[in-house]
Amino acid sequence: MTRIDFHTNVPDKVAYACRLVRKAWAASNRVVLMADDERQLAELNAAMWAFSATDFLPHVLADDPLAPHTPILLTASDEAELPHTHKDLLVNLSRRAPQQVARFERLIEVISSNEEDAAAGRKRYVAYKQQDYPLTHFVTGKS
Repeated sequence: MTRIDFHTNVPDKVAYACRLVRKAWAASNRVVLMADDERQLAELNAAMWAFSATDFLPHVLADDPLAPHTPILLTASDEAELPHTHKDLLVNLSRRAPQQVARFERLIEVISSNEEDAAAGRKRYVAYKQQDYPLTHFVTGKS
């Protein structure tokens, strides 16, 4: 069953996602990042290129022909056809529950301190709990 981690009170979701992905990729995970919309997808794509002067985060959009061969995929669509190789980690930056949760070993829900984002995150937490997913919660900035 998919393990779901909530990371809340995140000041900058895109920068935070880049750090998560760097760590996951270093551990040889294949990662899918789900953006809220096309604007955030473009912001995420740009950030992945400029995130670090010393780290390269190999990524493409999920519909790219190189997707099966690239460890990090970006999408803003729940309906994106994902390669079967990408099942380790889904990082959700969107305010909606991903449709393909069960295909992943782990899901990280990134929730900002914005009240609308936090409210949507609480609804997803309750929905996942009702489905008996194992849940953990990390509050950014607290030890």
